[in-house]
Amino acid sequence: MQVVKMYTTQTCPYCLRAKALLKERGVELIDEVRVDLHPAERDVMVAATGRRTVPQIFIGATHVGGCDELMAMDQRGELLPLLQAA
Repeated sequence: MQVVKMYTTQTCPYCLRAKALLKERGVELIDEVRVDLHPAERDVMVAATGRRTVPQIFIGATHVGGCDELMAMDQRGELLPLLQAA
């Protein structure tokens, strides 16, 4: 299973929805980076993604995007293969 890294904030409903979907798909551990607790990490996130909004989700080296992109990837049947890639 690929490493999942997610930039989040505590109160973001999209972050909660994305985490719930990932757990439904078998992800047991998410490397969660709270940009509300560590503001310098937001700069790292923006540099890596070009986006300021959370969540920003990485599966392995692949930047998936936000919650909407994650949901769309799942609906297209692309999420599980990406999670299971070696």
